Amino acid sequence: MGEDRGKYDFYVGLGLAVSSSIFIGGSFILKKKGLLRLARKGSMRAGQGGHAYLKEWLWWAGLLSMGAGEAANFAAYAFAPATLVTPLGALSVLVSAVLSSYFLTERLNLHGKLGCLLSILGSTTMVIHAPQEEEISSLDHMAKKLVDPGFFIFATLVIIVALIFIFVVGPRHGQTNILVYITICSVIGALSVSCVKGLGIAIKEAIAGKSVARNPLAWILLLGLVACVSTQINYLNKALDIFNTSLVTPIYYVFFTTSVLTCSAILFKEWGHMGADDVIGTLSGFLTIIVGIFLLHAFKDVSVSLAALAVSMRKDERASPAANGTASHYDLLSSEDAEMGLPFESVSRRNGAMTSSMDH
Repeated sequence: MGEDRGKYDFYVGLGLAVSSSIFIGGSFILKKKGLLRLARKGSMRAGQGGHAYLKEWLWWAGLLSMGAGEAANFAAYAFAPATLVTPLGALSVLVSAVLSSYFLTERLNLHGKLGCLLSILGSTTMVIHAPQEEEISSLDHMAKKLVDPGFFIFATLVIIVALIFIFVVGPRHGQTNILVYITICSVIGALSVSCVKGLGIAIKEAIAGKSVARNPLAWILLLGLVACVSTQINYLNKALDIFNTSLVTPIYYVFFTTSVLTCSAILFKEWGHMGADDVIGTLSGFLTIIVGIFLLHAFKDVSVSLAALAVSMRKDERASPAANGTASHYDLLSSEDAEMGLPFESVSRRNGAMTSSMDH
């Protein structure tokens, strides 16, 4: 019975994670379209500190889509481990890339299609080799996890890094360096996932009839989630407004996933019971996703297609010496001459003499 329940939770978590990626991937496009409309109207841009996007319905549609995706993602974390749910966020990158090619005129070339395929394969590999997290059945157990020295040090470092980037690095380099705002969103995202996981446990306890409202940890987790998500939305908007969507989305995925996997490994000890094959499989899957995302966006401005490759191959064939009916100077050097060690000049003179005598 427990095994059947585990399979049920797995498939529910998987379905919620996939639907979350679809909603979130679409939300990037809607929000970007709204920000572009504001830019054409001459409103102060979000990257410059403006908040005119709050009056744009397309931006709100994107926000609602992201909210639906995050809600599905929230529920997925309650049913499945973070290392199953988080890698599937790569699907949001694919959704965003495909929709960008249709609605934002950001063309998806052959490299992009190969990148999509690699991202899907990498995600599948990570799901197959996903580690199992420690079972946390109550908020009291969660409280003990949160005060564990390893997680406490990790959370402290995350907060320090986020504050430095927000108040020191951001004002100086945020407008020119794409990594600044994305780093803020990513490191804060690790804490938001922890809050989501804790709230998922609280909801399960509430459904079971336990009194959750009186537990201060539930309110701390809720407030922490609101603060983290608000920060992420703010700085993600700035990154989307300043930089290309096809760059922001994959970089954010890589940074965010790395941050969440690190946090989950520390908080839930997900890697403690893994075999060597699962460790290699998980890391290989993640690296495959990174390579896929790199192909998807690093060559996005290069016009490459199967038809263009076929044309290029035909040009190479026409340009080759054999295709033109001419032989290269080095083709005159036979294998026997090479074995005898004759220099090229001697062989060339000999062949020239032979040709002259044949003409006579």
